[in-house]
Amino acid sequence: MLLELTSEERRQLERWALRPKSAQALALRSRIVLHCADGLSNKEVAAREGVSQPTVGKWRQRFVDLRLDGLCDDPRPGRPPSISIEKVEQVVVDTLESTPANATHWSRQKMASKAGVSASTVGRIWRAFELKPHRTDGFKSTDPLFVDKVYDIVGLYLNPPESAVVLCVDEKSQVQALSRSQPAFPMMPGMPEKRTHDYVRHGTTSLFAAFDTSDGKVITSLHRRHRTVEFRKFLNKIDQEVPDHLDVHLVCDNYGTHKTPAIKTWLAAHPRFHMHFTPTYSSWINQVVRHESRTQAVTLVEGGSADAGDVASGPVRKDRPRLGVRRG
Repeated sequence: MLLELTSEERRQLERWALRPKSAQALALRSRIVLHCADGLSNKEVAAREGVSQPTVGKWRQRFVDLRLDGLCDDPRPGRPPSISIEKVEQVVVDTLESTPANATHWSRQKMASKAGVSASTVGRIWRAFELKPHRTDGFKSTDPLFVDKVYDIVGLYLNPPESAVVLCVDEKSQVQALSRSQPAFPMMPGMPEKRTHDYVRHGTTSLFAAFDTSDGKVITSLHRRHRTVEFRKFLNKIDQEVPDHLDVHLVCDNYGTHKTPAIKTWLAAHPRFHMHFTPTYSSWINQVVRHESRTQAVTLVEGGSADAGDVASGPVRKDRPRLGVRRG
């Protein structure tokens, strides 16, 4: 019995026979049908493909009866599922749209108690739908201009304008000068340096810093508070220390004192100053934050100060005091 194939059937059979990702059983059946369509007998096809003649006859007849669908396996019987589709849907919906009492997310045990199934069943359902209630992730910013601001600031870092200086500006407020209540025991072979746990406060201050991204130089200023008045004084100091022939590009965060009418008036009177604001909740892009982190790790923690006026002058190691940032 000669098989006749349509052009579409032949193309589909050839794809199944030659495609690397086809199941081997489907590829074999496709080759059998193609050989039969070329006029080969069952015996010749069996010898060429290394199968029995009844196998060739089976798939030849299946193709004649059902065409391409006949080459697929019939559904095989098995144990009916013990968990209904409605129960699976309930577990998924409850996981996504509700929270347990006195908790922020579902655990397998709590969901199992609610749904009336075992914890292992809940685990299988969650794996099948890729649900992981125990994991959380975050996002950096909701600023609608996030991409534009990042391009602007990163562009300043990588390709700063000619005849200009790029300064990353920030304030570190409520810095305390903290001295240990007793002198430290010095380090000795086999014994680390020892310090008392308690300390004495010597006042607080706010550290203003402008970090030059080209050479790492820092312009600093100390003030008791960090209001618009103090920020304007700091801008005046930057204006005095930066040569007059250079434009000044300031990278700042979105703190309120950077955008007050008084600051806008000052900027209008100093046209060489250009403000670039980081995206909301993204002060990490401001390079002065890295400088502050290093300062706190090396100077503020390892060193110290006798009073708040020495914060910017460097560590004092006489009695191993330290500086800290007041929390709350």
